[in-house]
Amino acid sequence: MKGMGFLSRLGCAIEGIRIAFRHESSFRLQLAAAAFALMSLFFLRPSLLWCALVVVMIFLVLAAELFNTAIEHVLDGLHPENAEFVRIAKDCAAAAVLVLSIASVLVFVFMVISTWS
Repeated sequence: MKGMGFLSRLGCAIEGIRIAFRHESSFRLQLAAAAFALMSLFFLRPSLLWCALVVVMIFLVLAAELFNTAIEHVLDGLHPENAEFVRIAKDCAAAAVLVLSIASVLVFVFMVISTWS
């Protein structure tokens, strides 16, 4: 990517999102959850601060899922055998997505509670 113009790099980034969407069911599930959260913002009409927090959490989870996908592909390409260090790295990357997903659900729950009270 070095030496490429902005539009070329942007095209590569968009292709990465397309690849994740096509090949990763977890990414599609996270996008569905994001759509649900965004629709909820439309109907619940929370404060702007809650909206910003929910949107930030959505993008953090999606970014973590993309990092997880990248790590899995790199490790599978470099070390296709079942090595313990590969399993540990993949499990830790997946755990990072899980931790962020739990945090985002908690933010969403707190937003709903604050909107209804």
